[in-house]
Amino acid sequence: MGFAQEMPQVGDIVKFSYKSGTYVGEVAETGSPRAVVKVLAVLKHPDQGDLHNPYNPDVPMFHERRALSHTEKALVPLRDIEPYRGGEVPDYRASLLRALESELEALDRLRRWTERASSQLEGLKRDYNL
Repeated sequence: MGFAQEMPQVGDIVKFSYKSGTYVGEVAETGSPRAVVKVLAVLKHPDQGDLHNPYNPDVPMFHERRALSHTEKALVPLRDIEPYRGGEVPDYRASLLRALESELEALDRLRRWTERASSQLEGLKRDYNL
């Protein structure tokens, strides 16, 4: 990620990462190694749980991470900003719903994979006479 040659300019529509989420926003301020970006849409909802122990439900603190709000301003390192090339900026609420549904679908696939793998391993345990 990141702007290769030039710095983002105020008013640029950009794609940016922020705390495990991905967003579309408008650059509101520049002038340091970070830019202030106003959130316009959600492309990927932030991950839940402990990022250092992914998919582990048995951690001392299972973090709830909310998506940034519509028009919320975030201070984003320039390396985490790139030009938005996705065409028209999606509606915030519709993009938030799509991002949440995508995360839920991924968790459902993981749940189904876990159930199938567990069943396979139980079968192997029997085959091994253990």
